[in-house]
Amino acid sequence: MRTEAEGSEMRERYRQGMSISQIAREEGLARITVRRYVQTDVPPAYVRSKNRESKLDPFKPFIRQRLKEYPLSAARLLSEIREQGYTGGYTILKEFTSSLRHDRSIQAEIRFETLPGEQAQVDWIDFKRVVIDGEMRHLWAFAAVLGHSRMRFVRFTTDATTPTFISCHMDAFDYFGGYTKTILYDNTKNVVLKRALKSSDSQWNPLFRDFFTHYDFTPRLCKPGIEGAKTKGKVERMVQHVRKDFYLGLDFDSLPTLNSLALTWCDEVNAKVHGTTYEVPFERLKLENLRPLNSVVPYQIAQTEFRRITRDCFVSYQSNKYSVPWRHAGRNCRLIIKNGRLDVLVDDEVVASHEVVPGAHRCIKLKEHFEGLYKAILVENRERHQDRLERNAPVSLLSRQAHDVDVERRDLGFYERFSTGGGP
Repeated sequence: MRTEAEGSEMRERYRQGMSISQIAREEGLARITVRRYVQTDVPPAYVRSKNRESKLDPFKPFIRQRLKEYPLSAARLLSEIREQGYTGGYTILKEFTSSLRHDRSIQAEIRFETLPGEQAQVDWIDFKRVVIDGEMRHLWAFAAVLGHSRMRFVRFTTDATTPTFISCHMDAFDYFGGYTKTILYDNTKNVVLKRALKSSDSQWNPLFRDFFTHYDFTPRLCKPGIEGAKTKGKVERMVQHVRKDFYLGLDFDSLPTLNSLALTWCDEVNAKVHGTTYEVPFERLKLENLRPLNSVVPYQIAQTEFRRITRDCFVSYQSNKYSVPWRHAGRNCRLIIKNGRLDVLVDDEVVASHEVVPGAHRCIKLKEHFEGLYKAILVENRERHQDRLERNAPVSLLSRQAHDVDVERRDLGFYERFSTGGGP
């Protein structure tokens, strides 16, 4: 309610020709309220209406008690209070329970800071399908951040397999100069195949279990959903920085080029003052006290796959073809991929070895794998041709003799007796 002086001022402006709408806009009042002020010298009086009793009021103590015991839905509570005689609607109940839950929920959050060398956080970033190395490929990025220093590392890949996941870890360890006691993950299949209520009871990915056992660090699994995203908030924020501050609008033509640019970006952001710690990550890294890499034998990433060597002497791996010595064409083989190299084994013997190349639809051919093939084909063709000629030649006594067919030799008189009608 405005004072009597304010009401007099509004009446004076109205007498001078100002409209009720204009006065209402300037005073922030409704037009009907301004009209009451300007049309009488007595300020309008407001009578507070009495609160009307709601049909829900008798049941509110019961609802409060039930919500203290269990987080029941409004639909469940509606069923319970109707059994007690409630005749009101669902909407008023829903509004009341929502207000209670909002009052009970804690809106504030605690930012957890980890001790030096204690924890790192890791995640995949999915960039969907893009043109890279001249081909449409699925692009991923491995993101890692150290909890205390906020050191960041990113590496792009064209697959999200467990061997690649492990290889990215080793690159991150090398960039950081060591690794932490624990690493926090979401529930990716690269880490855990079946999540248990207690993290340590989970069914780990066998290859990744071998990796974290080798380096003796502990994998931690965050909660699923939104709560989990809050748990690994440091790497979640890094994911957004990689998407918006680095990748968006970036021009590159190959995966090596992209990773070279990514490494430069990491060096730049790790040399700037961090928005949360107000310190430079490279400087805080000195306090991390990471576990040194030279205290552990480098992990050997070995992946085994089975193939059949094609008739044109190649095996396929990740959409590329690698040559094999021609004598093994058509045979089954085993591929062992380790430390960026691909070995082809036939009967447990390494018959070919290649460096794994990036990209797709590439043909890696070693000249020595085809040496002698042309000559062998010529010899085989010549033998087949000779055999074909011999099979199609007229059958005669001489041809039989040439093929070592035993023919009984007789005296010429024997044949004369047949020609004159005599017998043997």
